[in-house]
Amino acid sequence: MAEPTNTPMPTAPPTPRSTSPAPAAIRPGSTLSPPKHLGIPTSTSLSVLGGPTGNKPIVLHIGDPVKYNPETYTEFASQFEVVRPSADERQRPAFIQALREKRWGDFSAIFRPFWGTGGEMGNWDAELISLLPNSVRVFASAGTGFDWADTQLLGEKGIVYCNGGLAAAEAVSDFALALIISTFRVLPYCISSAATTDSFQTCHENATAQSHNLRGRVLGLVGLGNIGQQIALKCSAAFGMDIVYYDVERKPPTLETRLHARYVNSLEQLARQSDCVVLCAPSGAGQIINSDSLRWFRPGARLVNVARGSLVDEEAVADALEQGWLSNVALDVHASEPNIHPKLLALAGTKALLTCHNAGGTVETHIGFEELAMRNVMAVLAGGQAITPVNTQWLRSNAVS
Repeated sequence: MAEPTNTPMPTAPPTPRSTSPAPAAIRPGSTLSPPKHLGIPTSTSLSVLGGPTGNKPIVLHIGDPVKYNPETYTEFASQFEVVRPSADERQRPAFIQALREKRWGDFSAIFRPFWGTGGEMGNWDAELISLLPNSVRVFASAGTGFDWADTQLLGEKGIVYCNGGLAAAEAVSDFALALIISTFRVLPYCISSAATTDSFQTCHENATAQSHNLRGRVLGLVGLGNIGQQIALKCSAAFGMDIVYYDVERKPPTLETRLHARYVNSLEQLARQSDCVVLCAPSGAGQIINSDSLRWFRPGARLVNVARGSLVDEEAVADALEQGWLSNVALDVHASEPNIHPKLLALAGTKALLTCHNAGGTVETHIGFEELAMRNVMAVLAGGQAITPVNTQWLRSNAVS
């Protein structure tokens, strides 16, 4: 392992080199078959380029050790010098100090395989990004959202940011289907009414008049990325729904045909045509559901959010539910997590299904996050293309000094 260019201060905690991954978290006797890494390349054809001194490139591994993909990690660790800062070193003041000291040398990549750890330093803003060595070429992280990282500034510094959206698409789309169904079949009301015999009988008699089949209904997708595409395919094939979508870029006709999806050129057009609107857009889209845009919705329409809580004015949505303009909503994400808007909480047993940012949370997603993050680093440092880049529009060439 190459030593860092500066010796850590005596009071600084030691920096561990990344150790072998823990055994895969599959319990003995499990009946689950090994998951497939859908759409994630499992080989790198190019040779990994050396670091500034011709040694192995250094990868800064932030967060927990790799747990699920020991074979890929063996390949990963053979190509790079992997340095994993301790939990104390990842606290923002200590992390900033370590970057200023060049404690980890001229590292070439940042690798964060879990969304639950590795974020102790807070937002990756100008303060942190300005301290990164010019040798950094890729930041590969778990998770779909990246509102905590200034991806434009990273790109302008020559660093490609790669997210884990591809690995989460299967889980999020499956969860979205459950939420969509809940809005048509008034599941919040059906579930809460099972608590007593009186409410059970009342719901049994009354829910029918509020429930609808999905077949032939118009599903409007705001965003047709990996997640939106899977929702479109599943809802069209399984339920016979009519799919419309709005995105900043129209998808190729061949993809639209395969998904049975029809493009509209504005959010207003989508809302006016849809029986249920599903948000699959990144947080950078801003607050797109508010009192103004809700006026475009059909009376009695439905709203599902599996994207980001910041996309929605929750006060306006609660008002629309109370007024009957929206019939039902299902929200997995919220503007002030872990706090949920009190007016929405009051409607949780009748018109709102509220979950705890659970859509992407499966073992298989975490397996994919790990695999995808490692493959992104290996691809970029081999001189190839990133698998899931999100900031190519701001990326400039960054020659390693």
